[in-house]
Amino acid sequence: MSRFKDKVAIVTGAAGGIGAAAATRLVDEGARVMLVDLDAEKLEQLAATLGDSTRWCSADVGNAQDCQNYLDQTIAAWGKVDVLLANAGIEGVVMPLAQYPLETFEQVMKVNVHGVWNGLQQVMPIMAENGGGSIVITSSVAGLQGAAGMSAYVTSKHAVVGLMRSAAIEGAADNIRVNTVNPAPIETRMMRSLEQGINPGNPEAVHDQMGKAIPFGRYGSAEEVASMLLYLASDDSSYCTGGTYTVDGAMSSG
Repeated sequence: MSRFKDKVAIVTGAAGGIGAAAATRLVDEGARVMLVDLDAEKLEQLAATLGDSTRWCSADVGNAQDCQNYLDQTIAAWGKVDVLLANAGIEGVVMPLAQYPLETFEQVMKVNVHGVWNGLQQVMPIMAENGGGSIVITSSVAGLQGAAGMSAYVTSKHAVVGLMRSAAIEGAADNIRVNTVNPAPIETRMMRSLEQGINPGNPEAVHDQMGKAIPFGRYGSAEEVASMLLYLASDDSSYCTGGTYTVDGAMSSG
C-alpha cells in the first residue's frame, strides 16, 4: 500500500507508543516523515530504524519557536507539509482537583493545548499554499467525558476538540481537513503512569479493572490507534473534517 507516496508528514510525540506506530506506518506507506519529540535519544533510534525517509527534531511543542524550528526543518528537507499528526501529550498527575498543583496543570495545558495551537497556527498557512492537507489531533475519550483525579488532562483533551472544530471550519476553504482521534486506554507508557498514580500499591489491579470496564474487555493497542490516524491523514477520508473519531472498544458508548 502506498497511500502516502510523495507525501510529507510531521508526527509530534513520535518517541511514544502511538506516535512511533503511526510514523512507522507512514514510512511503510511511502511518506517522508519529520519525527518530533523532546526525547532526542529515542528519536534518533527511531529514525535509524525507519531509514532515509525520516528526519528528526527535538522540540518542546508548547514552545512556539521550537515548533517553528521543526516546521522550518521539514520545509528545508522536503519543501512542503501534507500531514500533521499533532500527537504529543502528557498526562500530569492523578490528584483531586482541589489539591492539583497549579504548575502541573499549566504544564499539561502547555504541552497538550499550546502544542496543538502552535502546530495549527504554523502549519495551516503552509498547507494552504500547497493546496491543502490533513491535520489529525490525538485527543482521548477524556476529551468526551470527565474523569476524577485527572482535571488537567481532561481539560486539555476537551480543549483540543474545540481547537479542531474551529480549525476545521477555517481550513475548509483551503482544503485543509482537521479531525481528532479519541482513544480509550491504550497499552502505552502513559497508561502505566496513570495506573501507578491511581493505585501506587497495585497498578496491575487498575489495569485489570479498567480493561474489564471497556465493552471489548481490553485496552487498545498503539497500532489500532495508528490505523485511525492514518485513515484520517489519507485521501481515503477526503470528506471527513471537523469530527471526533473514537478508538475505544465502545467505552464512550456506555
